[in-house]
Amino acid sequence: MNRGLGYFLAFLLFVMSSGASQAQKASAPEKKTPPKQENSKAAPEGLDPQIAIQMADDYFNAAKFMTADFVQVGVDGRRAEGKLYVSKPGKLRFEYAQPATMEIIADGVSVAIRDRKLQTQQIYFIGQTPLKFLLQEHLKLKRDVKITNVSSNTNSTIITLEDTATFGGTSKIKLAFDNKNFSLKQWEVTDPQGYQTLVTLHNIDLKSVPDNGLFRIPSNEIWPSQN
Repeated sequence: MNRGLGYFLAFLLFVMSSGASQAQKASAPEKKTPPKQENSKAAPEGLDPQIAIQMADDYFNAAKFMTADFVQVGVDGRRAEGKLYVSKPGKLRFEYAQPATMEIIADGVSVAIRDRKLQTQQIYFIGQTPLKFLLQEHLKLKRDVKITNVSSNTNSTIITLEDTATFGGTSKIKLAFDNKNFSLKQWEVTDPQGYQTLVTLHNIDLKSVPDNGLFRIPSNEIWPSQN
């Protein structure tokens, strides 16, 4: 599989895999308590799977915008962190903190995987990636993906999905929701090659509107200076 697309598949809604060979070490962010989200519902232990799926649909469909900090752990145990921006439908940006040099931008039609150090850019259609259903305006998990398992315990509800339409084969995705307010707190992606990547979100903001300029894909000939 193309290395850049491998990175993207492991991030899901989101990105990175293919052995995570370009993931770079970064310090873990300071632990902060996520802001309380309004209009959220607690999920009881042993939640009925059909109710859990509906609550997940409601969560994704209620949030048109998202800004969050993320920490990513690749298959080799290395960590990377950065900022995630989402504006539905179709727009997303993963901005990795230094020393990582990757950035991933979806502008509503295409997805660009950019490496600032190598000054390379690869373009894919959103429909080739797992993002296609998480970035659409109205999500219905039972319609848009194959749900293989739903489980819950005291702290979390985990919905396991398969997407067979992604470039390169089937991707397996585990979405973990916090039962206190049924908000997405973590996801794990297994790409078609079997590599796993774990992404955890912190400081989730569903109200602020990201600057639309964040989702513009620059020309491959335009790169910031490397200082």
